[in-house]
Amino acid sequence: MQAPGNSRDGSSGVGQHVGMEGYDESTYGDAIADVYDDWYGDMFDVEATADLLASLVNGGRVLELAIGTGRVALPLARRGVDLCGIDASEAMVAKLRAKPGGDRIPVTMGNFADVAVDGPFSLIYLVFTTLFALPSQAEQIRCLRNVAARLTPGGSFVMDAFVPDPARFRNGQSVTGERVGVNHVLLDASRHDAVNQRVESSHVLITGEGVRLFPVSIRYAWPAELDAMAMVAGLHLVDRWADYDKATFTAKSSRHVSIYAKDSP
Repeated sequence: MQAPGNSRDGSSGVGQHVGMEGYDESTYGDAIADVYDDWYGDMFDVEATADLLASLVNGGRVLELAIGTGRVALPLARRGVDLCGIDASEAMVAKLRAKPGGDRIPVTMGNFADVAVDGPFSLIYLVFTTLFALPSQAEQIRCLRNVAARLTPGGSFVMDAFVPDPARFRNGQSVTGERVGVNHVLLDASRHDAVNQRVESSHVLITGEGVRLFPVSIRYAWPAELDAMAMVAGLHLVDRWADYDKATFTAKSSRHVSIYAKDSP
């Protein structure tokens, strides 16, 4: 999912939102499902992502939170991983089901913050900044606590996220042209609330057939805050890279891939 905060966030399955009127846990996925893979299918190296995740499985079961259209789940399943998922958007899961092998991956429908799947799992992961789709710090911590409760001892939780860049907003707003073609224009219109670390946005697709809106609402967090939230939830940081190819994470990195482990009893 293309995020308003720094051009990246998660797929679908957000928590209940109290800001953008009418926005709930399935809004994003239901609106964007038919174009999601076309827009973002080549944004990241999904094979490198699947390789890193597969290296952390250790023979156990794996759970993807906000599995969406299966961009990562399907390559991981092809590696022989015992995998299941959670998502809130029927439309996104329908896209997964229509792909080869997609009908063989069990998916629980609902808010991924509940982690309402029986464990234990040796690996739980959440890609494309999807944690930020949960509407508050409290809800994000609740999700992390539920993750920790379903991990095996020493199990891993993997997430990636953009590094926030408030400087991209002027007067708390931003309008950018994401794509311009002969027959279409895609804009991103965003509103930034720095106090509550919120970005409410809409991708605006303009074509000869009319205008479509794809709303997005996130609550972002910096890497240090994510680490503190993880500690509260019973997880600790093991590794952090700039991408799934394990590039070094630096002060100039715009994105991070973070590996957390469950604390010992």
